[in-house]
Amino acid sequence: MKTFQIEKAGKQHLEQLVLLEQQCFTVDRLSRRSLRRFLTSEKAVFLVATYSGKCVGYVLVIFHQGTQLARLYSIAVDEAFRRQGCGATLMQSAESAAQEREAFYIRLEVAQNNQSAIDFYRYFGYRKFGLINDYYEDHSDALRMQKRIRRAKSTAVKTMLPWYRQQTPFTCGPASLMMAMSGLQKQYIAQISDELQIWREATTIFMTSGHGGCHPVGLAIAAHNRGFKSEIWINQQGPLFIDGVRDADKKQIIEQVHNDFVADAKRLKIPFHNQNIDQATLADACDKGFVPIILISTYRMDRKKAPHWVAVTGYDEGCFYVHDPDPDEKHQDVLDCQFLPIARQDFDRMSIFGSSRLRTAIILSSK
Repeated sequence: MKTFQIEKAGKQHLEQLVLLEQQCFTVDRLSRRSLRRFLTSEKAVFLVATYSGKCVGYVLVIFHQGTQLARLYSIAVDEAFRRQGCGATLMQSAESAAQEREAFYIRLEVAQNNQSAIDFYRYFGYRKFGLINDYYEDHSDALRMQKRIRRAKSTAVKTMLPWYRQQTPFTCGPASLMMAMSGLQKQYIAQISDELQIWREATTIFMTSGHGGCHPVGLAIAAHNRGFKSEIWINQQGPLFIDGVRDADKKQIIEQVHNDFVADAKRLKIPFHNQNIDQATLADACDKGFVPIILISTYRMDRKKAPHWVAVTGYDEGCFYVHDPDPDEKHQDVLDCQFLPIARQDFDRMSIFGSSRLRTAIILSSK
């Protein structure tokens, strides 16, 4: 076995990295531009293996900010140095880097017909948790594999929700609601026409800026009108999302919308809890096959203090898992938005919004 040096990839390695891509992959190659971008990305760890001063392999790990998820995005080893410990050294270095960033899981995709790569990942403890059809440029399928690197055993409970991307910047609430409804009733098909209709039914009309968001009671009523049971949790009384609105006329509209939603929910006899929803209640809902959708602050993800709805897909002893309907187009693959692990100690802080410390959720179930 040879001894390989592991170091952070830099601009001085770019040409050798391009050559490695061309040698190791025939499809889905990282472009020179992508490689250059990852060299300086704060959301990635890019490591190279060198031998006698030559770059003979690399590993690229991407992190989803605000969650405990790392993704092994790519790994490559020069053909002349395979089966000599280079790949193993890179994998161990990638996992160490992920642990330093406090990731709970590393996930990856691998071609279903690449048995040698699958065996390599299995040797390191990665296990299959999904299949993606027609994933690669040559239309081959990909296995999704993952490994828990901070705990020995996971007992996650998951609801297999279809993931849906919101089609506008302001319809995270309808998109999350539609994911929940799709998971509860297979005959319900999420589509943009209903996404926009739900927003019209549930919007607060105004927010601090831009288009109005969706009120939790409005979303619960929209679910009720589509044949689902909904249960509302809000830890405060009075109009929501009003603290950051300065215009008196807008505040009056928001207050009127709130009062109308509350009156309609009472008329429809939708259960309403004026209290915090705790982790035990969310876990119990998941155990029963229900689907919570919760409001979070995106600050831990993008440093923007914006309200954002996500769907809870499950939990285990260390994390809650969510589907986020809004991928970051520049830095994030849609796969990184599915079953996102959020550490329990971070979950409570993330699921509070605004100076009023609003905590709200809706629990959906079939009638």
